[in-house]
Amino acid sequence: MADPRTTAVQVRAPIGQIGGGFMVSREAKAVCDEHGLGPRELYFRGRCGVLGECAADVVTSVAVFFPPRHVEESWNGGRKLPVEQAVELYAEACRAWGRRKLGGYDGCARLAELLRKVVDAAPSTGAPLFAGWRAVPLADDAPARAAQLAHVVRELRGALHANAVIAAGLSPLEATLATGHDATPFGQVTGERIAAYFTWPEPYPTPGPGVVARRAAVEETTDDLMAPMFSVLDDGESDELIELLRFGDAR
Repeated sequence: MADPRTTAVQVRAPIGQIGGGFMVSREAKAVCDEHGLGPRELYFRGRCGVLGECAADVVTSVAVFFPPRHVEESWNGGRKLPVEQAVELYAEACRAWGRRKLGGYDGCARLAELLRKVVDAAPSTGAPLFAGWRAVPLADDAPARAAQLAHVVRELRGALHANAVIAAGLSPLEATLATGHDATPFGQVTGERIAAYFTWPEPYPTPGPGVVARRAAVEETTDDLMAPMFSVLDDGESDELIELLRFGDAR
């Protein structure tokens, strides 16, 4: 029987992969092509558009792990698209990706049901993008709904993780480089690859032992912060959620 913290640890990677998979998908690319947007213009305008129309610095405050100049250029470059439209297009790319990737998986309806319990009960403190995405209407069909809810849970963990990084006194680049990453749309990757994906300029410094240790502690803290979010599930539901997310090649 999985307790809430064990659940938080076990679902971290699949939630990150499912909830972020659409961000680098053919569905997202099609939206960019149709509306004349760069990939990151859609990413920031769509993902962060739930904050409403705002200054780039507001977006930078929640897009913690990206270089501020890159955030500013991408957000302002995406202003050709109203934020409400950008959010809906981004949400629909997520739903369409879910239909394509999860459409053959019989567990989608139950997966969405369990994820929604977590999403509905979680506090939004310190997690503005989570709060914004929780307010976006859900798809009616199970595969799209499961993908969308995974994205919302991913935003929750991402916000709590950013808070833990800041509290540990790590810079965003240090936190990115000091470990490998498996909760990504690309699966298991190195810190250097993620840093390059986030557009941090090279060459990258080699993290020292102290930075590596603090980064490991950050992951533990993030698991601690996420654990209460899964306490809304009983032991059987927690086990079920973990099992439902182990569908491997079904993605």
